[in-house]
Amino acid sequence: MDERFESRTRRLQERLATSDATGVVLVPSPNLYYLSGFWEEQMERPLLGFVGESGDPSIVAPALYGTQLADETWIGDVRTYGDGEDPYDLVEAVAADLDLADGHLLLDPTMWARFSVELQRRLSDATVDLAEDLMGDLRIRKDDAEIDAIRRASRVADAVVSDLREMGESVVGMTEAELARTIEDRLVEAGGDGLSFDVIVGSGPNGAKPHHHHSDRRIGAGDPVVLDFGTRVDRYPSDQTRTLVFGGRPPEGFDDAFAAVSDAQEAAVQAVEPGVEAGDIDAIAREVITERGYGEQFIHRTGHGVGLDVHEAPFIVAGSDRTLEPGMVFSVEPGVYVEGEFGIRIEDLVAVTEDGFERLNRTDRGYGVA
Repeated sequence: MDERFESRTRRLQERLATSDATGVVLVPSPNLYYLSGFWEEQMERPLLGFVGESGDPSIVAPALYGTQLADETWIGDVRTYGDGEDPYDLVEAVAADLDLADGHLLLDPTMWARFSVELQRRLSDATVDLAEDLMGDLRIRKDDAEIDAIRRASRVADAVVSDLREMGESVVGMTEAELARTIEDRLVEAGGDGLSFDVIVGSGPNGAKPHHHHSDRRIGAGDPVVLDFGTRVDRYPSDQTRTLVFGGRPPEGFDDAFAAVSDAQEAAVQAVEPGVEAGDIDAIAREVITERGYGEQFIHRTGHGVGLDVHEAPFIVAGSDRTLEPGMVFSVEPGVYVEGEFGIRIEDLVAVTEDGFERLNRTDRGYGVA
């Protein structure tokens, strides 16, 4: 079993010891995986992980996960229940054993209400809050293995971008949905494990909707197409956006707007280094786009952290005083969106190094294709 998981749990306990919280309660989620090595989705049966200020954690789980948890985690105290048994009897016992029954508990922010409500009902002497800040601060600096996984996932996305450029004019006439399915297939063929998120293919006026996914609209010659996608490697995602034009010249005004986004993205990436505030990176990108006359069409933050969650801290947003540190990984993705006409977004992931940054995406950022 990878010793990193136990080491992370001990670091969490060190932080608990200096906080006003006495324990953390997690559900199947990236947070539980980060501490235990167990990856699963939430289900109707409660599966809860408990971490106190000291000692070993405990997991309460359905019996059907007993062997899996024994094989996949370093945690020895796994208490299982069968269908028809009350799992919260075990929850009360674990809470008593870890001195959490009347403590201040931080709950996984993704915990379903059905579990959090019953947990508070059965541990009525405890107070609760969210573990988001504590876990976020723990996960925000990636180790070498995490960065390598994101790097490899980014290489897969790079390969698919190259494939899309080579498709050239053959893309004209495809629907956005058909191109999205092609991207999904090629991500797997290139070595990815599923999708980081639902593929975005926004052609023509649909590109002006930043989170448009894909539709039955057919891609026309000269349509700018916003392509935002990623895959996972060893649980860690990539996230890359390119705006391409297939089979013709783009519409009037596109070249000027594209140059503004391209220059803004490059200026923001080049400013990344330890000690810079996240809000400053956003300001640099925003200033370039505003000076070119497109400030009102840049309608979202410049970036977001990437880790086990594809959107996590640090957020590259106006006003953020979060100081960049080595090991942080985040996107830099300014955009311009001209309603009813077209959208443009260029996105790379960057990792903060000891003296600057590493750009994890390496493909051409221009809009031309073969």
